[in-house]
Amino acid sequence: MTTSAIKLSILDLCSVSEDATPADALHNALALAQVAEAEGYNRFWVAEHHNMTGIASAATSVVMGYLAGGTRSIRIGSGGIMLPNHAPLQIAEQFGTLESLYPGRIDLGLGRAPGTDQSTAQALRRGRIDGEDFPLMLDELRKLFATPEPGQRLRAVPGAGLNVPIWLLGSSTFSAQLAGRLGLPFAFAGQFSPDYLFSALRLYREHFTPSEQLSEPYAMLGINAYLADDREQAHYLATSHQQAFLNLIRGRPGKLPAPVRSMENLWQAHERHQVMSTLSGSLIGDPQAAGEQLEQLLERTGVNELIVNSPIVDQSARQHSYRLLMQLNRQR
Repeated sequence: MTTSAIKLSILDLCSVSEDATPADALHNALALAQVAEAEGYNRFWVAEHHNMTGIASAATSVVMGYLAGGTRSIRIGSGGIMLPNHAPLQIAEQFGTLESLYPGRIDLGLGRAPGTDQSTAQALRRGRIDGEDFPLMLDELRKLFATPEPGQRLRAVPGAGLNVPIWLLGSSTFSAQLAGRLGLPFAFAGQFSPDYLFSALRLYREHFTPSEQLSEPYAMLGINAYLADDREQAHYLATSHQQAFLNLIRGRPGKLPAPVRSMENLWQAHERHQVMSTLSGSLIGDPQAAGEQLEQLLERTGVNELIVNSPIVDQSARQHSYRLLMQLNRQR
């Protein structure tokens, strides 16, 4: 391999496995963040989801404080905060507090989806749930982070003047174009929405306008990865995520299942196609196979950074997967 290493980060959904509790998932997240820091990962992000028994990071800002307090240098962020679920002032105060406690380490990744089902979104938002007001809310939030103007009455304390780095997250093209026009970094959710990947990256780069935060486009791609010392074991570990998505499309979301040796008796042909298409943005195999997949991915996308989701039930195997990925990245 002749190319250079790329920045690697981690997206942790704080998955709750079938034999575990949300508390277990949160403690596992901190243990993984500490491994990530030791291994040289760039960031560790957690995501906002609600009313899902298999995800423990609903109170995303609180989880971030726990992770930042248990680490020393790795950047901690949201991947993301679903801004229309909140008042911009609340998010400015929460992230202003995090930035004040852990200066230079906090990222604010923002999305406009509800991060849940429609009835839960209604319970959270108490108003419109289509996300169409996201650009206005983003503008309000950015002003709250800026240095206050003379006579400005509404201020985020803490938060004003801290300029917490803002990222826009997307699984289609809306946020890609908006991030480009505003000169913000963009993270694409390739781990579950590979179909829009290339159009989103193209539109982001075409619409990019330099800003105070960013002089040129910076794109980060979300992927799944399941690495092990041999290929059979890697594919075995990946079946937990496959089962979880199968349950989701059947309308029965739940905790992260234990892996199985074969999926053939668990899904129908059309379900297999849907699950595997959704999760096609994945690296699976031993280091050699995953390394070849990684090279192809980077050559095709030209992204600046990868943020990796590895929902593996066994925590030692999960940590080992991330260690193997960083090792092969350093050897590029």
